[in-house]
Amino acid sequence: MAGITRRGVLIGGGAGIGLVAAWGLWPRDYPATLVAGPGEHPVGAWLKIAEDGRIVVAVPQTESGQGSWTGLAQIAADELGADWQTVAVEPAPLNPRYANPLGLADLLEGMPAGIPPRWRSGGGAWPAPMLTAASSTIRMFEEPVRAAAAAARAVLCMAAADRWGVAWTACRTEAGFVVTGNRRLRFGDLAAAAAALSPPDPPPVGVAGAGALIGRPLPRLDAPAKVDGSVDHAGDIRLPDMVHAAIRQGPPGDSRLLRIDRAAAQKVPGLVGIVERPGWVATAAATGWSAQHALDALSPRFATGGPVLDDAAIEASLVSALATDGDTIAAQGDVDGLVTGAGVIRAEYRAAAAVHAAIETPSATAVWTDDRLTVWMQTEAPGIHRVEIAAAAGIDADAVTIHPMQIGGSFGAALDATVAAQAAVIAIELKRPVCLVWSRGEALRHDRYRPPALARLAARLGPGGAILGWQAKLATPPVGVPLARRLLPAPAAMALRLHAADRYAAFGLTPPYRIPAFAVTHHPADIVVPTGHLRGGAHGYACFFGESFLDELALAAGAEPVSFRIGMLGGEPRLARCLSTVASLGGWEGGVAGSGQGIAAHSFRGSHIAVMAEAHGESGRIVVDRLVAAVDVGRVVNPDLIRQQVEGGLIFGLAHALGAATGFARGLSMTRGFDTLWLPRLADTPDITVELIRSDEAPGGVAELAVPPVAPAIANAVRAATGYRIRTLPLRMVP
Repeated sequence: MAGITRRGVLIGGGAGIGLVAAWGLWPRDYPATLVAGPGEHPVGAWLKIAEDGRIVVAVPQTESGQGSWTGLAQIAADELGADWQTVAVEPAPLNPRYANPLGLADLLEGMPAGIPPRWRSGGGAWPAPMLTAASSTIRMFEEPVRAAAAAARAVLCMAAADRWGVAWTACRTEAGFVVTGNRRLRFGDLAAAAAALSPPDPPPVGVAGAGALIGRPLPRLDAPAKVDGSVDHAGDIRLPDMVHAAIRQGPPGDSRLLRIDRAAAQKVPGLVGIVERPGWVATAAATGWSAQHALDALSPRFATGGPVLDDAAIEASLVSALATDGDTIAAQGDVDGLVTGAGVIRAEYRAAAAVHAAIETPSATAVWTDDRLTVWMQTEAPGIHRVEIAAAAGIDADAVTIHPMQIGGSFGAALDATVAAQAAVIAIELKRPVCLVWSRGEALRHDRYRPPALARLAARLGPGGAILGWQAKLATPPVGVPLARRLLPAPAAMALRLHAADRYAAFGLTPPYRIPAFAVTHHPADIVVPTGHLRGGAHGYACFFGESFLDELALAAGAEPVSFRIGMLGGEPRLARCLSTVASLGGWEGGVAGSGQGIAAHSFRGSHIAVMAEAHGESGRIVVDRLVAAVDVGRVVNPDLIRQQVEGGLIFGLAHALGAATGFARGLSMTRGFDTLWLPRLADTPDITVELIRSDEAPGGVAELAVPPVAPAIANAVRAATGYRIRTLPLRMVP
């Protein structure tokens, strides 16, 4: 079948992909651990068939709105020949069978430098984690899910063939039945017999399968519960004798709790307990309201060692970092001689720290009984987080049970397990079930931000406006290295140098265009700001820098922006087609002065996108009137899921183009609530058009694809509308 193969996953890639190969060296005899309910029969590690005809697909990916539960279930149902109305999903158990090495490698953008060679070569083999990240669900799991469904289809046909006295290869499946001639048997009637049979090896993928569901806009499996409110999130769990907790943490860095007003807090009705740790203090009460009021009454005070985090210090660190030599991330040809002397076009771009700002703030529920800890939590890496929680609680990881919950928007925030570790500590100390929910202010003050960044770009144009040389220097704190330290096993994580060359921080700056000489360097900045993965990663600011600068070069060359780009895309026909499609679909007028139109393009995780924006200035602010996107994501499993993710990505990108960022003062984020984030409301939402370009290529990533090009498309549109070039994120109409 088309798409990645297991062999390709294990040995393909490039620098740093040896970690993925290491996963392939680990013993592969993990037992299947699906738990069967009454009348259910597991068929392998991915499927259960119930006697009432239900098909249950085990999904290892956390559902946070991206549609992974529906996408993987649709693949399984398509290969199995199931009736979609009988298909359900459940979270897969914690088991290395569901490891996601592709997602890990892509999340860390090929892995940061500094990982010991033995971990790159596979000598330090370990089971890669279960992980929801890097738009990897379909790319990683389509093949194993298809294989599992094909195996289940085969044993169902075998069970039916035994009853009918025919060859199993004479049987086929359709709409939940095994069929041969005029005879039909329901899957449920064959479930018990089929579960006892051994499928052929290899499984007959695509042989006599129904193949009737792929490419269809089937309804989402998670939608009904979200519409009627019956879905439970981590903060919705209610247990007997449970208390609700609120928390206040010290500023980022080396903070310690100095004092609290315990007497004032104890006057709040319903207070149950106060839990202190060096970097935080929490109150627990009968209700969340009481816990928050008791916390406010505590008036905790912290002392923070080291430099104070503020905007002036951040700017000084970024400028200082650019004065260093930096680490080369990508290079081709000799660019140094081309970007010195007269005639070089230069520009400096900045991006403020960006926040996740998910609707659901960090939350977790924990209970400690019979020397065992059970945690309901937002998690994109349950195995890693189980170990982290156990370490915080001072217990063995085998004593911890994790229940991954659906997440009300993560955008990468649930790669961090701090809130769950805190809930565990509070539950063990108070010896009562605890539900801990961070306030909105706490979530914004203690986010793991997409870090502030400063970029200096330089280029030289040749005859006819061709780009002869391109140089991009980026100053920003390390992101991939701290992230890798949290996701890799201890031996590899401890060996990483915090300020090592960080590919993650600068990925997305390497131009997709055919340029004879270019260089991208990362200059690590020493800024004490917690960093983490935000939807789109470094591509969110890198695409803004690169695509905005490219428009500056097109203007200097006297070239029309779309043809200027397409002329350099001889090796990327899919991206060129996105550009030509969006220009035609959007009624592109050439980006001429007064048109208010801007364009940007990007390739990301095997997918391609071009975005056209129409915008204007109004009373000193930017108004976005229209966004048009043309996307090529390869083979499509469910077009509605693709459209939802692209539309959501465009809105997410819009929020981060015009807001969703913060400055710092006295060690803390200056953004404390939604009212200061400029998140788009319905009245602010532009007209949106999305065109899916048909492709038979392997599926690419979707969830993050639409985020990076929105900001540069808007900035380029504002330049066309007003003549003013904006070089900062968020975009502001300030000369």
